Amino acid sequence: MLGDIIGTIIFGAVIGVLARLVIPGKQAMGWIITVVLGIAGALIGYWIWDLISDKGDTGGIDWWRWIISIAAAALLTLGYTSLTREKS
Repeated sequence: MLGDIIGTIIFGAVIGVLARLVIPGKQAMGWIITVVLGIAGALIGYWIWDLISDKGDTGGIDWWRWIISIAAAALLTLGYTSLTREKS
């Protein structure tokens, strides 16, 4: 149970950082928000992959699932930055 939580946090951090790398420019957010958006993106990515894929668990690295998760986290990051951007 605790190992699953720690694994999810680490996976969310990796997805969140990769999502921020694919977005040009600087995003004004801390590491906690990066991890939270990464976890949310990963969950959305896994959900979408399960909807479109007929394979179950392949036992290896599902690159498409990673790509979908990173894209979802990137969209969440863009949404977050647009909502929290200071209006001038």
